[in-house]
Amino acid sequence: MVLPSPRRLIYNGAQHSPALGSRAPAASRRRMTHRGTVYISQTLRRALQVNGRGRATGFRERVQTWEAFAARIARLAAGLRALGVRPGDRVAILALNSDRYLEFFFAVSWAGAVFVPINTRLAPPEILYWLNDSGSETLFVDEHFLHVLGDLRGHTAALQRLVFMGEGEAPTGSVHHEQLIARHAPAEDAGRGGDELAGIFYTGGTTGQSKGVMLSHTNLIMNALNVVPSLQLTQQTNWLHSGPMFHIGDGTVTFGVTVVAGAHCFIPRFDVEDSLRTVQQHRATNMILLPTMANMVVNHPNLEQFDISTLRGILYGASPMPEAVIRKAMQVMPRVTFFHAYGQTEAAPMLTCLRPEYHTFEGPQAGKAASAGQATLGCEVRIFDEHDQEVPRGTVGEICARGPNVMQGYWNKPELTAAALRGGWLHTGDGGTMDEDGFVYVVDRMKDMIISGGENVYSAEVENVIYQHPAVVECAVIGIPSDKWGEAVHAIVRLRPAAQAGADDLIAHCRRHIAGFKCPRSVTFVTDPLPLSGANKILKTELRKPYWAGRSKNVN
Repeated sequence: MVLPSPRRLIYNGAQHSPALGSRAPAASRRRMTHRGTVYISQTLRRALQVNGRGRATGFRERVQTWEAFAARIARLAAGLRALGVRPGDRVAILALNSDRYLEFFFAVSWAGAVFVPINTRLAPPEILYWLNDSGSETLFVDEHFLHVLGDLRGHTAALQRLVFMGEGEAPTGSVHHEQLIARHAPAEDAGRGGDELAGIFYTGGTTGQSKGVMLSHTNLIMNALNVVPSLQLTQQTNWLHSGPMFHIGDGTVTFGVTVVAGAHCFIPRFDVEDSLRTVQQHRATNMILLPTMANMVVNHPNLEQFDISTLRGILYGASPMPEAVIRKAMQVMPRVTFFHAYGQTEAAPMLTCLRPEYHTFEGPQAGKAASAGQATLGCEVRIFDEHDQEVPRGTVGEICARGPNVMQGYWNKPELTAAALRGGWLHTGDGGTMDEDGFVYVVDRMKDMIISGGENVYSAEVENVIYQHPAVVECAVIGIPSDKWGEAVHAIVRLRPAAQAGADDLIAHCRRHIAGFKCPRSVTFVTDPLPLSGANKILKTELRKPYWAGRSKNVN
């Protein structure tokens, strides 16, 4: 099948479908209107009701309104049902960002099924594990990952159907995303919601470690309702999906932007110039930049060549933002406000948020910028010791949380679920402190903490200092084997072009800012960018491997 021309793919002006109104079957109507039940499709219904003719999505030259978007969702859901997808079935996706990716989330939910986003950076055996573990019977795939299908054939336990969501003709044995929409009348909303499973988001990158986080409709909608006030989302928000849509970090705003009837725009994968170009083309107002991404943007030599005057808010998180990077970001983008969100997949994902007024380095609020902010409205956050007792303010412990956004558990892993949710609290595995005002300071992932000579060294603290050196553009701090200390602090550093600095220079710089036992004892310089995960985090797992090969240290 040949797809319609790009001109015909401009979806503005579609009519509101009766299937999107109040004509749901009686059983579905009872479920959806039951007091206290929330459901993903209600975010779409509200957007349609309050801003139907407003922009919903923009991807390259394709633009569509909420009326057009909602009509396509009801038809795509009907197409999925015609393929045999039933309520509760798992439907996976392996694709780059696009407007069709957003349609996937809502159509799968509308059909009553469960979405399973797959990390695009996984190797075929890892993809196979996620598909088989989730029992996914349907896979959406775009043209960028068709080559993977050959490695999957004959090895998937449940996979029966392929939906091609890319450009051009659908390959043999698959049906095109656009065909499903064109050939089917709008379906009624399946009406699933509340504590029913909405999505499985996997964490971890290896088959032995990956865990499927089960998020219900309640989990995702309560996160959206936490996000709206935290990030100051409004109907005027136009969010650029610059992070990978398979990752819950980008999913932070998928339903939040929708419920306020804002707009979404997309780039396939993160690229500095493509991000800036898309902000300029679609007049984006907000975007997410993880620390590694922000570092690339603020140091890009052509930043001033793009009109990013519409940009008003940047969300960052996933790992600590070095102070040097956020300072430069605030300098080169003075009209932009910054938000720091902290959370994890198991919390759908936001737990805390640092608002723009605390991004200051002078005055009475100075120091708060180093924190991840305060608990969101619907979350309770505490710092526990190893006995799950709350520690005094300012004491390092494990960050724990509870609230309606916290996961149901890990798919098919009851023991891990019980451990993570023991005592009714989500145990994040992150070390942190809380000050007297309830601001949470994330010191490190517990697994990234370095124990050197009996002292705890938090790699994020050391990295923050190294980033302040003017010659450094990128760094990671890890623990490496030491016969004397057990672990030694080691820095892996990439310098700015033409900059010069040696190991002694960087170590001396660290000694001026932090205790001697925290300072690197050795430094490796690299010329290539450090390896990144699909979520654009530095892969410390890969950086550790050469040093711990053949030893008992767990580097996963």
